[in-house]
Amino acid sequence: MKPTGAVFQPELIELMRAVLDAATAMLPEAQRTSAMKAEIASQILACAAKGERDPIALKNLALLAVVQCTHYSHDISPERRAV
Repeated sequence: MKPTGAVFQPELIELMRAVLDAATAMLPEAQRTSAMKAEIASQILACAAKGERDPIALKNLALLAVVQCTHYSHDISPERRAV
């Protein structure tokens, strides 16, 4: 995703950090790589830049996006893909 030039307030940065930690914790340990964490963070930033502030929605949207666009999606059962 391209940077949007968004500016985030400190409170939102803390919220996004908590969402990133929660989303990463939901992944199987073998998939908690720095690359995966960076991709999730990128998705969270993109959603926040579009105005999303709900932590559950941010987490779900980020996880859904990485499941759909990564090579890890074949490792996740269809039931677990529905975040």
